Amino acid sequence: MNRLIISLIALTMLTLSSCVVSKKVTYLENMVVDSLYKMQEIPSIRVQKYDRLSIIISSKTPELAAPFNPDGGIYNVGDKGEITTSTTGATTEKGYLVDRNGNIDFPVLGLIPADGKTVEELKKYIYDRLINENLINSPLVRIELLNLKIMMMGEVGAKGILNVQDGQISLLEAITRSGGLTTNALSQEITVIREENGFRRMYTSNIEDVNFFDSPTYYLKQNDIVYVKPKSAVPTPREDLTWRYIGFGTAILTLGVSLLALFNNK
Repeated sequence: MNRLIISLIALTMLTLSSCVVSKKVTYLENMVVDSLYKMQEIPSIRVQKYDRLSIIISSKTPELAAPFNPDGGIYNVGDKGEITTSTTGATTEKGYLVDRNGNIDFPVLGLIPADGKTVEELKKYIYDRLINENLINSPLVRIELLNLKIMMMGEVGAKGILNVQDGQISLLEAITRSGGLTTNALSQEITVIREENGFRRMYTSNIEDVNFFDSPTYYLKQNDIVYVKPKSAVPTPREDLTWRYIGFGTAILTLGVSLLALFNNK
């Protein structure tokens, strides 16, 4: 009878322990203190179809730049007679849409090919045209990508869309901004799905390894999809409740058999 009791207790402990798994999430585990690791150059953002761009043209002569800005610009005359221009916030915020052919429809200059160009290359293109067509002598061209968005999926604290205001973000920063990895995250296989030259490509990164610093997905790009795989299947609420009942029932059964054995031995 004592062997039976011991066996039941062992079975109970095994059943309960199978429901609770010790999990650990680590970052850059093999990074050595005081060692130097070469920094990866931040890649230039390339414009893609359906991106939205904020493009503002400035000049020493504001009225020359006004036709190139959204709504033609707003003239402001100061107390001393100086003229400045500004644009309405709503239109500037909406920006220029890169159409399905990769072009933007820009005031005066017409259709401008944008798809595939870096922001700096597009700046230079517009700057050169303004100069070469004798439209503005010394223009200042400012371009910002308005819709740099990253989709976060899988085992992160907060799934959803990340809006990146400053135009650059690393994978580690994106994970941090999404609430970090859950305890069920497979940190050795962080998947990034990226659009490149009309195709989608999947990368995997191990954020526990310092070689991650050299990964092409260390810095993310617009429209990247980040998926963090789970270590194991996550039980549904019903399954979780079922396992709780099983554990509770097994514990009660063990207790009952133990008490019965004690009474029989008296």
